[in-house]
Amino acid sequence: MQGFLEKIIPNIMSKPGELFTSLGQTLQMMLVSGSISLVFGIIFGVIITVTSENGVLRNKVVFNILDKAINILRSVPFVIMIAWVIPLTRAIVGTAIGTKGAIPPLVFGTVPFFTRQIESALAEVDHGLIEAAESMGSSPWEIVFRVYLKESLPGIIRGVQITFVSLVGLTAMAGAVGGGGLGDFAIRYGHQRGQEDVTWVTVLIILVMVSVIQGLGSWLIKKSTH
Repeated sequence: MQGFLEKIIPNIMSKPGELFTSLGQTLQMMLVSGSISLVFGIIFGVIITVTSENGVLRNKVVFNILDKAINILRSVPFVIMIAWVIPLTRAIVGTAIGTKGAIPPLVFGTVPFFTRQIESALAEVDHGLIEAAESMGSSPWEIVFRVYLKESLPGIIRGVQITFVSLVGLTAMAGAVGGGGLGDFAIRYGHQRGQEDVTWVTVLIILVMVSVIQGLGSWLIKKSTH
């Protein structure tokens, strides 16, 4: 078996340690930046929903500021985002390169996207349920947790699924500009040195990661739908 693999993917077999290191860096970037983004995305998504015109905590000033900020950040291409937040990245993690240096721009690039996913999921909640909760004397934050978040759980999981699939692509892009991970591995060996088997194996690994995320997300959505 080893002889067969050395024949079809010789460059991969000559540096398995680097491949696994790159995979670990990609998973680290995804899990750390993804976890941070999910927390802030849910918080901002809830705030922008409850402070909207039809929200339970209407606040035009807060809504407009947050809405405009999200729109601005979403309009910045990720490659430009990486360069734009370099001073902030250095202030937060002490470096603007490598896996650590890629996490802050990944967060800045993912939070606005996930916030919109949460906003869309919460918008699907039947307004009649909210009115019923208000008539029973529920506080705004009780409505947030008992109605908004509970009833929109399948939509939130779908948003998480979409966000993590998008994050796979962003980590590869971060690797192309010095962030490490599979993107860096594919660029250094597959593109710059013409080792095609490296490119194909990297693409295959990314496809497997995306398939796992989509499969797990679909299973959780089915389990949470009632």
